[in-house]
Amino acid sequence: MDITRATRRGRRRTALAVAAVAASVALATQLPATATATPAAPHPTAAAHISGGPAISGAAHAAYDDTYYKDAIGKTGQELKDSLHRIISTTQTGKLTYSQVWDALKDTDEDPNNTSNVILLYTGRSQSKDAHGGNPDDWNREHVWAKSHGDFGTATGPGTDLHHLRPADVSVNSDRGNKDFDNGGTEIGEAPGNYTDNDSFEPRDAVKGDVARMILYMAVRYDGDDGFPDLEPNDKVDNGSAPSIGRLSVLKAWSQADPPDAFEQHRNQVIFDKYQHNRNPFIDHPEWVNEIW
Repeated sequence: MDITRATRRGRRRTALAVAAVAASVALATQLPATATATPAAPHPTAAAHISGGPAISGAAHAAYDDTYYKDAIGKTGQELKDSLHRIISTTQTGKLTYSQVWDALKDTDEDPNNTSNVILLYTGRSQSKDAHGGNPDDWNREHVWAKSHGDFGTATGPGTDLHHLRPADVSVNSDRGNKDFDNGGTEIGEAPGNYTDNDSFEPRDAVKGDVARMILYMAVRYDGDDGFPDLEPNDKVDNGSAPSIGRLSVLKAWSQADPPDAFEQHRNQVIFDKYQHNRNPFIDHPEWVNEIW
């Protein structure tokens, strides 16, 4: 690694640490009430839809601890992972087709300041919900856990799981491709703050934790018992078609440096209330990342 790249990486890591402290003090952004067509009826025990305000309070999480997560509380390591797998698998009573994902993402990733738009994952750009397709500046459906890592395609299951599908600029999505996640590389001109090289991709600071928690959700949800591959993170890059994505040590650092914000928590709630009826436990309990890995 050359000195310039190492220095730049160090500056970004310092900025991340500062951002994490700021995020723990206050979370901005008003969240709107959203209403779009849904593929499944609301979960009978779903909490009230969060229509505005800051991040979900500790009291709200405690309510889920007494109900949704009650069988996981107090566990650690493999026992915690196994318990969370059972919870998020058995409660996923809503499953989408790949075509239904388009409309679902218009809901889950709606711009809180413009309900006609969605926020794109890597660029952070607010873009019309209708501007999706295959043109370079359209948005499309990004599989954060690249579907080639395990070759699960777009069939209902991991290929359509909203907890790791996000709107992304078509050409930036192409830059990411099926690369693993790691620090470093050359900055992407169309998406400042994102970096890539021949075997890895580094997202912008504001969504590093989101990416990490999506990857770790997939590793818990898909454990080889649904007819799909056993997805596992590891601490390397260039995993190819293996059902693995790295780099785990970096993902853990990203999750800690970029804690869940109001947008991410709202998204988790919408998926739970209106679509899949399961939750990403690492958004509700980010400390569980280190309890398992």
